[in-house]
Amino acid sequence: MAASQPLYERIEKQLRRRLEGAGDGDPFPSESRLAQEFGVSRMTARAALVRLERDGLLERVPGRGSFVRQAAAARPVGTLLSFHDQARALGKTPRSRVLEAAVRPASRQEAAALYPALTTQPASVVAISRVRLFNDLPVAIERATFPATLDALLTADLETGSLHQTLRRAGLPPTLGSSILTARTADDDARELDVDRTTPMLVETRSIIDQQGNPLEYTISSYVAHRYALKVDFSVSAPGNPPHPADGGGDAVRRPA
Repeated sequence: MAASQPLYERIEKQLRRRLEGAGDGDPFPSESRLAQEFGVSRMTARAALVRLERDGLLERVPGRGSFVRQAAAARPVGTLLSFHDQARALGKTPRSRVLEAAVRPASRQEAAALYPALTTQPASVVAISRVRLFNDLPVAIERATFPATLDALLTADLETGSLHQTLRRAGLPPTLGSSILTARTADDDARELDVDRTTPMLVETRSIIDQQGNPLEYTISSYVAHRYALKVDFSVSAPGNPPHPADGGGDAVRRPA
């Protein structure tokens, strides 16, 4: 290694090698710890960290420290896979921070999704809002609602458990769903997700029915775009001959179980 190479670049190279064996969301030493480890000033350690952040290898979360950042976790759109199950499949530890768990009046959109036959009578829903985390890194805010008859969900393990598993045990397996994908900025969700208000968000509005075809769940999940991705498979057809949705022809909203 050339003696003229800046010290922070030498530290950066060592840290890059260290990152090769790290997992997504793993905590990374602070600049003060690195300064002590390498016997340099905090400014020098910070310069090395900034270069890693610039290249998308680290993410600094205000008040919590730096975390390893790998490619965003991707979920196939055409699968009805819960956040909890996906985390386990990726070798991550799922956890939730509960923001709301109550029976409350339904919004117009919630009533239309969960009580489609209801016209004028006021409706109530079980509302469960949570910050969803992979390895303690906030990935999404999930605002889920269910018919008021499922108030037993409020006694489930909302921090480390899976609501879909709870529904299956109750004989109500989530069976078929549809999603609409949109985008926005974090805005008022920024604080809970430890991101800036202008951070891009991927929003999935999802409706699920049970095995009898009855409305089971209406959920709006807002994902931090650089921490989560949705994978869409599609086929290419000749002009004037659009593929049937059942053939997977670019239908990014159907989610067969």
